[in-house]
Amino acid sequence: MKNATKAANHYLRLSVLTVLLVLVIASVAGVPNALADDDEDWHSLHREVQAGRIKPLGEILESLSKDWIGDVIDVDLDHDDGRRIYEIELLGPQGQVVEFEVDAQTGEIIEMEGRNIQGMRRR
Repeated sequence: MKNATKAANHYLRLSVLTVLLVLVIASVAGVPNALADDDEDWHSLHREVQAGRIKPLGEILESLSKDWIGDVIDVDLDHDDGRRIYEIELLGPQGQVVEFEVDAQTGEIIEMEGRNIQGMRRR
């Protein structure tokens, strides 16, 4: 029994050392920098909304829901041809997935892709 306890303690020490080594390697490899970049992206986006350069996502989704039926399953904010574009995927009532590309500054729908799009239109 004493040997089993000694082996378990040895294994635990190796596991802790392995985790610490992974954390050190990750910090050297720039993982904290990636997290800092994400934080800066969020702040930058917030400044754009506050300055009125882009519409808040809530406003865009509210506008979309006036004409379209569906549950939001994915949202991205991209740059395309020098402008910001919300890419919003909705899951429709018949299981269809439709992606709406919306101009983030004006709220105008630029493009829609998917099957049975008209089955999601509010009447």
